[in-house]
Amino acid sequence: MKIPFNVNGLMVDAEYTKKEVNEIFIPLLKQLALLRTDKDSRVVAYLAAPPGAGKTTLSQLLELLYKEQKLPYSFQSISIDGFHYKRKYLMNNWIEVSGEKKSLNSVKGSPESFDLEALKERIRLLTEGNVTKWPMYDRKLHDVSEETIVVDAEIVLIEGNYLLLDEPGWKELKNIADLTVFIEAKEKSLKPRLIERKMLGGLSLTEAESFYEQSDQRNVIRVLEHSSKADIQLVLTEKRELKKR
Repeated sequence: MKIPFNVNGLMVDAEYTKKEVNEIFIPLLKQLALLRTDKDSRVVAYLAAPPGAGKTTLSQLLELLYKEQKLPYSFQSISIDGFHYKRKYLMNNWIEVSGEKKSLNSVKGSPESFDLEALKERIRLLTEGNVTKWPMYDRKLHDVSEETIVVDAEIVLIEGNYLLLDEPGWKELKNIADLTVFIEAKEKSLKPRLIERKMLGGLSLTEAESFYEQSDQRNVIRVLEHSSKADIQLVLTEKRELKKR
C-alpha cells in the first residue's frame, strides 16, 4: 500500500503493509471511536516519535483510513510543527549547547525551538471542545506558514516529536491526552531518512549531514531516551514496518 502525502509542503511517498493496516491501524482507530463514545466529548490523542520515524505520514494515513472505514464521528490529524518559533525569532535568540552559545536557528527542531506555552494553550482549547485555529509549518519556506487550519473534529490526533518528552514543561502535556502512541526506532536507521529529507528541502548532501550531526541526531536521541511510556508502544523495524511491542 503506497500513498503520496503532502508533508508541510513536500510530497512524500509512504508505504504500509496490509498487516500493519489490519492489525495496528484499524484497531487503533476503532479504539479511538469507542473512547469518543464512552467519553461523550472530544477525544485528543497523541502520536509521538523521534524525527524520521514517519509519524507525520502515519497520522495522515490514519485520517484517510478513518474516513474509509466509515466510523462514527469526525477525525482530524494535525502536527505541532506550526508551533516552531518563526525564523526571525530563531535567528535572533540563543541557547547554550554543551557550553557553546548557538542560535536557536542552528538547533531548529529541538524542543527549545518551539513555543511550548502557545502549544499548551491551543491543546487546552481543543480539550475543552473549542473550534480552534491551528498553525502550520511550510518546509519549502523553512518557516511557520501564515495559513492556519480550523480544527473542529470530534477526534483529534496530534503528532509531534516531543509530546511525551519527560522534561520540565513538556511532561505536562501527557496528562492532557486521552490516548498516547509512541513509535520506537533505532537512531542509525533514522539517519538516512533525515538526511534525505533535508536534501529534499534544498540542502546539499554536506549541509544535510552537518545538520544531522548538529541537530537531528541530538533530537532523535533525546526523544528515544527521555520520553514517557505511551498507552500504545510501536516499534519501527529495520524494514521500516511497524509492530506492537
